[in-house]
Amino acid sequence: MIKKSFLFIAVNVILAAPLIAQTAKEMKDAYASLTVFEDPLALTLKKGIKKADINKIADTQIKDVALQLLLGEYETAYRYANYQALLAPSILGRELSVGDGYSKYENITGVYLPKGKHTILVDGITGDKEVNLVVPNWDRRAPENIDPTKDPKGWGIEKQEFQLRNGVNIIELKDFGSLAYIDYFSATPKEEQPIQVHFLNAKVNGYFDGTKHGDVDWNKLLDNAVYPVIDAIGKHIQIAYPVEACKQYAYGRGVELMNNYDSLIYRQHRIMGLVKYNKVPENRILSRVNYNYYMFRDGDGVAYMGTTPGNAMPLVVDPDRVIKGDPCWGFSHEVGHVHQTRPTFNWGGLGEVSNNLFSLYVTRSFGNRTRVSEQNNYKSATDSIINRGISYLQDPDVFNRLIPFWQLQLYFEGIGANPDFYPDLFEAFRKQATTQRPQGRGRGGNWASDRMMGNSNPAVHQLNFVKTACEISKVDLTDFFDKYGFFYVGEITYDDYGNYTYDMTKEMVEECKKAIQAMNLSKPQVDITTLTD
Repeated sequence: MIKKSFLFIAVNVILAAPLIAQTAKEMKDAYASLTVFEDPLALTLKKGIKKADINKIADTQIKDVALQLLLGEYETAYRYANYQALLAPSILGRELSVGDGYSKYENITGVYLPKGKHTILVDGITGDKEVNLVVPNWDRRAPENIDPTKDPKGWGIEKQEFQLRNGVNIIELKDFGSLAYIDYFSATPKEEQPIQVHFLNAKVNGYFDGTKHGDVDWNKLLDNAVYPVIDAIGKHIQIAYPVEACKQYAYGRGVELMNNYDSLIYRQHRIMGLVKYNKVPENRILSRVNYNYYMFRDGDGVAYMGTTPGNAMPLVVDPDRVIKGDPCWGFSHEVGHVHQTRPTFNWGGLGEVSNNLFSLYVTRSFGNRTRVSEQNNYKSATDSIINRGISYLQDPDVFNRLIPFWQLQLYFEGIGANPDFYPDLFEAFRKQATTQRPQGRGRGGNWASDRMMGNSNPAVHQLNFVKTACEISKVDLTDFFDKYGFFYVGEITYDDYGNYTYDMTKEMVEECKKAIQAMNLSKPQVDITTLTD
């Protein structure tokens, strides 16, 4: 069993954001050099162009392209492509109430740009649309003799970013070379026109699309990579993993690996109600290698350690292991952080709890025994929380805190005969997020009229969870929640990736219980606190 914890780490992305940097002479030479081409993207030569004409070209990159075109040897695959706008991850996060964790690197080019200057031709950018070239340093390591977890640059993605414009773009990578991505996001992607980009004579690393390519393509990609990290996508996942790890653990099995990832994420979409309510995003989640910490989630997706000690690659690259036991839990745990619904199901104290609802659901659906069963958390939660009459938030064991949320799933998928309990609950929370509420008093006060989205008091969101769970399930769950201390009156201060003060008053509890009583709901058929899987 894996002994290391799967921590949610909030880290800062490291940005290096130069604008296009070229001299007036370079731009003049570039545009003059393009006169030998039939089209502005330099894909075909004009009729009658001779080698002597090409030899007069001042720009060396353009000259090389022209010579190869003359000889019929120029390959446009990956170097030239159309790129569609994608829904901005921040907007998707607001729509789904999940934060800003979906990939910001989806328009993969398959091009590797080493340090130095590069000429890029662009067409199709309209109006004031901002389109950027992003070059993230996937291979970044901590400085020598520095503990990787204490890297002065942090654990986030270091990147160089360049705003693109129609026509000639000459960029210079000064700090590092890496793979290139087109940052083209919009609030209305279906209304945007595609753009065309040509990386002149660029080195090709390629990428794998599990929905289109086969394992022969996967192996060819690995065997011919010019950069130590490769790109691959499925329907719901995007990976940036070391070539050597993919060769060692998934050679000949690229399709299976991407399918397993897609299945893992699809199952989270299912319990979230995204499948039922036709809200499965077209955006993907990025899973990348990192060289700072074992496993974590940040604003750019999820990351797994690529070096020893702490190498997580065997767990997440091997198609067999990623859906079994602790590796399945670990991947689901980090992706679960991306899907935590804020704040209606991720109030202070649930930072390492509500994401594990996804872990339990996914791991068990693959036939694995649940971690809470292996660790006997059902009994320990009863002994620690129910028998002591405390709030579940006062139990330091995050797995004990998880038990009441998981027992609701056990009840409604079984005796309660409502397998859509959580899908409907998540959808109700998403609707609440779009509803404007009057500003409340912050701590205590009228929980039902406080503005849910801006309230930092965990007790407010906890009572909203209780009331909404009863509403959508048509079951009076008051006794169940009471046993786990969801109505605990008093003040509790604690740290959960930030300092929180839980402040529950008798008036708040009474108002919530009266609201539930007014629904005239039936009680559960069994004591839900006794259920185990």
